Amino acid sequence: MALSVRSWVANEGGKHLVLVLWLGANTLLFMRTFLLYYCGQQYHYLHQMLGLGLCISRASASVLNLNCSLVLLPMCRSLLTYLRGTHTVTSRKARRLLDKSKTFHVACGVAICVFSVVHVSAHLVNMVNFSVRYSEDFPSLNVARYRGEVRFPGITGILLVLILFLMFTASSYCIRVSNYEIFWYTHNLFIVFYIILIVHVVGGALKYQTNLEAHPPGCLRANQTKLEESGQAEGDGWSCREEARFQPNSPETWLWVSGPLCLYCAERLYRYIRSNSPVTIVAVVRHPCDVIELRMLKKDFKAYPGQCPTEKKETLGIHLRVVGDWTVCNLSLSHYCNPPHCVCRLYVDGPFGSSSQEVFNYEVSLCVAGGIGVTPFACVLHALLDGWRHFRLRRLYFVWVCRELQSFYWFAELLCALHHKLWQENRPDYLNLQLFVSQTDGLQNISEERYRPLSSRLMIGRPRWKLLFEEIGRTNKHKRVGVFCCGPKGISRTLHRLCNSDRYSGTTFEFNKESFS
Repeated sequence: MALSVRSWVANEGGKHLVLVLWLGANTLLFMRTFLLYYCGQQYHYLHQMLGLGLCISRASASVLNLNCSLVLLPMCRSLLTYLRGTHTVTSRKARRLLDKSKTFHVACGVAICVFSVVHVSAHLVNMVNFSVRYSEDFPSLNVARYRGEVRFPGITGILLVLILFLMFTASSYCIRVSNYEIFWYTHNLFIVFYIILIVHVVGGALKYQTNLEAHPPGCLRANQTKLEESGQAEGDGWSCREEARFQPNSPETWLWVSGPLCLYCAERLYRYIRSNSPVTIVAVVRHPCDVIELRMLKKDFKAYPGQCPTEKKETLGIHLRVVGDWTVCNLSLSHYCNPPHCVCRLYVDGPFGSSSQEVFNYEVSLCVAGGIGVTPFACVLHALLDGWRHFRLRRLYFVWVCRELQSFYWFAELLCALHHKLWQENRPDYLNLQLFVSQTDGLQNISEERYRPLSSRLMIGRPRWKLLFEEIGRTNKHKRVGVFCCGPKGISRTLHRLCNSDRYSGTTFEFNKESFS
């Protein structure tokens, strides 16, 4: 399948540019720090003692400082939602980059883990060199008290490695799916991690020379002894006016992380205050295929189109698929909770920005949902039902793929209501609805008379994506079509690949993906 340069730039250009800038910043910072400790006169004697271990440990520490500050910014979700909802970010490309915030967070997290391994390994080498290269000429440089003594790493370093290991392993996909609470609670160790990180550099094991003018590195000293490990004669003919003096480096980590850390803590405090009041449950509906709908009322709750499904702007609704043990509470709600006298207390945080908000910013959009992945697009349908004329969107292709026929009843009334509204307003072509049921065992049609618009659009099997894209491309030549997907990875990968292909009469398909993980 040929690649369209225009489509690739539209879909991949922005994130690859950010990736190149991020990699460039990491590389530049690593090399700058490495050369400082390798060639810097103030570190001449320390480098003679520790060798490359000094340069690598400090260079990796600089990269860790950068990424420990950046990793927090993508998780400031309220700030990102504010930027998306204001005129601060006017470019659609820039807003689409905000949807990649979690990917950037993961990239920074992986970089922290990788360079932590490099940093720890280099420091272990330093500990050995401090022992075997004990300096008789400069006792203040030594960490060991005598030659041959090996000093173990400090407690702060051990705690940082332990916390990072817990956070990294608990972030794996299998743990997040099987027991999300483990991921949640270990990730909240971040505040302990940052406190220890700031304290970690206070020890001052690595020192630099302060009197370079009075004692140029390599000058001849009175009663000078030759450094055994240097392998070269010192001195170029000038004499030292005084002995070399050393002092620890000033801590820099707090300068890197204090700003992002305070920003993120302020965000978490704001979200805690905003979500501190419990919602009022006004309805609990048990849907087919183990899905529960909660209709809730929250004081001062305001959602923009595409953020959250609302009903007449007064209540907010969520659909929950029973997967794992955490939704047992919701099953109990459907059986035992009388909404007007409900003893359950639920707290809702949000709303937050998502790629679904961009559906309305294209003239033509394609929404593809797989199973329960239809929920982000329910807010789109609700917004169109409230009034479609003031949006830029003029045609919506809506494809919903489910394994079981009963799943379509989750939003059957909403789809039919929107269908009837568009017919009454003489715009039946506004919504192109296609429903696919992939499991054919014991298949039955949607027989209810009120759901007739759905039964006529129900097909058996899986969508033929290439034909669908070719049809959209033929009818929308030289336009930009927004493609939005929420569903299994197989569907997402297929759509992503088709959006970048060069076969659609100059039509550019811009790929956007929703994610629950």
